[in-house]
Amino acid sequence: MRADQRGFTLLEVMVAFAIAAIALAVLFRATVSGLGITATADRYQEAVARARSHLAVIGLGNTLRPGVTEGSDRGGYHWRVHVARVAVTTSPQIAGITLNDEGATLYRITVTVSWDDGKRAVTLSSARLGRGRGGTA
Repeated sequence: MRADQRGFTLLEVMVAFAIAAIALAVLFRATVSGLGITATADRYQEAVARARSHLAVIGLGNTLRPGVTEGSDRGGYHWRVHVARVAVTTSPQIAGITLNDEGATLYRITVTVSWDDGKRAVTLSSARLGRGRGGTA
């Protein structure tokens, strides 16, 4: 090839094509990975919302009783609620607050929402004060 000829050889074109293909493959993989991470974050956000919802209705108008209940929600989510008695007082007053004549019971409530056949889960915990030794909410 003469020095005054301009242009690319076949080898140079092939190398440039290979570099471009590798760059596109890396870019594609990063995009797919980012979409997967976004989908996982969305599932966690949905699970937290469901767990907060279950936690909010525990004991509303019902008696708090120690035990475990569980069930399934739409979308492949499974929930589990664990209520445990932590402390019982027969005193009608705690920290200067008058409860009632029956005293009070403190409960620990744990809500777990799982998905992907239990491979991923979110757990929220709270405490509730119930009335008396039986502890209605």
